[in-house]
Amino acid sequence: IMRCSHVLLSVYILTFLMGVPANILAFFTFCRKVHRRATPIDILLLNLTISDLIFLAFLPFKMKEASDDMAWLLPFPLCPFTGFLFYVTIYNSTLLLTAVSVERYLGVAFPLRYSLCRRPRYAVLASLMFWVVTSLNLSIVYIIPYAHPAPPPPTCYLNFTEDELKIVLPVRLELFLVLFCIPFFICCFCYINFILILSRLPNIGRRRRLRAIGLALGTLMVFAVCFGPYNASHVVGFVRKESEEWRNMALLSSTFNACLDPFIFYFSSAAVRSMLNHCCRSIMAKLHILRCGGAPHHESFTGVTDEAIKPRGC
Repeated sequence: IMRCSHVLLSVYILTFLMGVPANILAFFTFCRKVHRRATPIDILLLNLTISDLIFLAFLPFKMKEASDDMAWLLPFPLCPFTGFLFYVTIYNSTLLLTAVSVERYLGVAFPLRYSLCRRPRYAVLASLMFWVVTSLNLSIVYIIPYAHPAPPPPTCYLNFTEDELKIVLPVRLELFLVLFCIPFFICCFCYINFILILSRLPNIGRRRRLRAIGLALGTLMVFAVCFGPYNASHVVGFVRKESEEWRNMALLSSTFNACLDPFIFYFSSAAVRSMLNHCCRSIMAKLHILRCGGAPHHESFTGVTDEAIKPRGC
């Protein structure tokens, strides 16, 4: 348990340090984009960013748990609240990523028909529905700790009685089927057909085509690698009639998803790419001035051209 907790803590810290700045940048970018001219995909990606930020906001509580060797030493009411938001945001990400795949597939498969009924309010309604569905399904995290009046357990949502397992295991199997399998199959269908259609269109540039295909393959990889192992533990636990001890380790890939989503944002949104490139140019401009010992008073900041400071990586 001690070695496991150290691995968990390391991944939690890495995810927090990488995910927070990347998602904050994406959040302000999408807020500005939605304020100017909202599109369905921008609203979906904004909700995905909000979901990741909520997840990251409560990740320090999981860090504290891991640093205490999986013992819950914080006030017990924080246990179900943290666990609820932790799991809701994970499954909300699967639904939002699926919605992005559907939106992109409809855009290339039925461009004219879809453009006529493409309304931002539908994306808003879909996002609200996803929050409701995941919250209702994950309410089990709140129910179990208070189902039987007893002293607070020393751990948080780790050890269960036989009566509790009779409730928890079927619910986990339902989560696997409804919130993972169905979204994953929809995502596969949409992106495979998206790639096939895109490969047959002659009027799309090679760079744009490769970026779109990279987005499709990257999203499918995020689904399989990030959400697959943890959801597989639900099936194994249901078959063996126990809560698998390796579930926390399987959850690490889902945790790291908060760092991978910004890459999806980069490929999905020109606004995020523009904002990131602007940040890169600003940082390199300041480094250039510092390396040269500071700019003279008569030289303006704009005297350094973009071509002179723009790094190859940006």
